[in-house]
Amino acid sequence: MDKNPVPAQIEFRSVTKMYGAVAAVSNLTLTVRRGEFLTILGPSGSGKTTALMLLAGFVAPTEGDIRIAGNSVAAVPSYRRDQGIVFQSYALFPHLTVRRNLEFPLEMRGMKAAERAARVDRMLARVHLTDFGGRMPSQLSGGQQQRVALARALIADPPFLLLDEPLGALDRNLREQMQVEMKSLHKEFGITTICVTHDQEEALTLSDRIVLMRAGRIEQTDTPQALYDRPATCFVANFLGEANILDNPGFKVESDAKPPSGTVPMVRPERICVAAAGALRLTDADQRQFVTGIVEAMIYAGPLRKYHVRAGNSVLIVREHVAAGQQIFQAGDGVRLDWLRSDVRFVRT
Repeated sequence: MDKNPVPAQIEFRSVTKMYGAVAAVSNLTLTVRRGEFLTILGPSGSGKTTALMLLAGFVAPTEGDIRIAGNSVAAVPSYRRDQGIVFQSYALFPHLTVRRNLEFPLEMRGMKAAERAARVDRMLARVHLTDFGGRMPSQLSGGQQQRVALARALIADPPFLLLDEPLGALDRNLREQMQVEMKSLHKEFGITTICVTHDQEEALTLSDRIVLMRAGRIEQTDTPQALYDRPATCFVANFLGEANILDNPGFKVESDAKPPSGTVPMVRPERICVAAAGALRLTDADQRQFVTGIVEAMIYAGPLRKYHVRAGNSVLIVREHVAAGQQIFQAGDGVRLDWLRSDVRFVRT
């Protein structure tokens, strides 16, 4: 396929969408860079889907402006916006074959039959569906339907692509396969992509940046690694993975950094080591904090083992990868927990 030479830059400028007295999106200001894969993440009711519908033109902003490639589109209807969209339901035409589904957007643009056929052939090969062009959507698996939906959205070289919970209907294994495929397609086409999801793993895997929303507003925007490693608030820390918020934990929290005003310490469960209470200390013990506790629960989850350990006033979550020869602790066992003081982060409440 021809790579789109001009991916779009997208801007939300102080955009608000009201439904009666409720602000589904409130004063949203955001720039999506050209060629970026940006994911809008958040719980139900956070405003993430409304933001996507505003960008797609399915709803109009109450206040503010939306610009694509420098041009205001706030008053432009959806059918006049040059965009590719993939919905969770795929929205394939059930009465058309795979080939005809892919031809349709090209036909609407007036492309000649021979050029349409050649482009469809190339796209079918690209999404590994060369032998499926004559099938109806109902004859495809969920993963195959998802590939067709992506192919149809990309085939006309739109300047940007919108994905609405694109992998939500797939089982775990298929989701992981499609995440790899979507990253590959994004790298190849270089298209500006905005994805809405509530799936943390999907957001971390696919994104160049993540926008985490809460109650219609942006809570934090950053790269996946920065958002996970340096969450700004308790909400971000708890929504993106798991977090031990050490607010009045019953022991003094040691850290290499000075706590900013209005924050509480936090440490991720995978940063904590668990050992028998009398085990030898590690070689970098002078860089670590040690606390003792009692195991309240052990949860086995395949490659991971999770402990709930009461230490002081807190129940700390500890997550470790299962490995041969590890000591396994059960409820009631006394243990020692330790973590690097440099792994302590400070988050706003």
